[in-house]
Amino acid sequence: MCQLLGMNCNVPTDICFSFTGFRARGGLTDHHRDGWGIAFFEGRGVRVFLDPQPSADSPVAELVRHYPIRSLNVIAHIRKATQGDIRLDNTHPFQRELWGRYWIFAHNGHLRDYAPVLGGRFRPVGTTDSERAFCHILQTLAERFPDGPPDARTLHATLRELAIEIGSRGEFNFLLCNGERLFAHCSSRLVYIIRQAPFSTAHLSDEDVSVDFDSVTTPDDRVAVIATLPLTDNERWTQIEPGTLLSFLHGAPEALGSTRTVAQPVTPPHGAPAPREAL
Repeated sequence: MCQLLGMNCNVPTDICFSFTGFRARGGLTDHHRDGWGIAFFEGRGVRVFLDPQPSADSPVAELVRHYPIRSLNVIAHIRKATQGDIRLDNTHPFQRELWGRYWIFAHNGHLRDYAPVLGGRFRPVGTTDSERAFCHILQTLAERFPDGPPDARTLHATLRELAIEIGSRGEFNFLLCNGERLFAHCSSRLVYIIRQAPFSTAHLSDEDVSVDFDSVTTPDDRVAVIATLPLTDNERWTQIEPGTLLSFLHGAPEALGSTRTVAQPVTPPHGAPAPREAL
């Protein structure tokens, strides 16, 4: 299966540290060798990098790893193909426009016999179940709310309904962002961490790299990082309960009604000491 990485912040932040570990899973420390991509929101624009090559070997990934692009919202994906050939048009994340905003989507899982009726402006370019699901989500939103976006609570409830509907076809972990909020749906496996003051030093699981966040942040900074599996081995990550859709805004989950949230810490591997509880 694929792996997901997302970041939502209250101030523009670079993702170089997390991406360094995440990139290694694309053919170095794991077997996800069927392409990768990353999208950075910058104002109302989006900077997207895609490559059907393994991220561990990709010169484009090496550029991103050393390029401190600061963003409030980032979505990244490394692919283990289950549907669709290994080629650029099947590489996540996918991008479309709705209500005058770009939307970015990446999926981890496999949807069986999934062929929604699609027409009009939202049609897949590639052949993945993931892009079909993305088009179906946006088509449904556009049909239900033709005059513009609904309020945050209604949008969340609609996305939750769609996640249940589409998820009935199989595994449907996904990240979705419109540049303002980042939505994370857990079907089987998704974790997150909130980094805020007092900051500490974090060490990657997939690379021998550490960073002292206290030296590169301000006391007001807050960053949420969402991933398929924990990226560090000395921090406490929170497991998202399967069947839960979270909305992240300004670096923290929002309380939007019907969301089920049972937060249970993920034990650091290899006997690493348990640090302070992340909020």
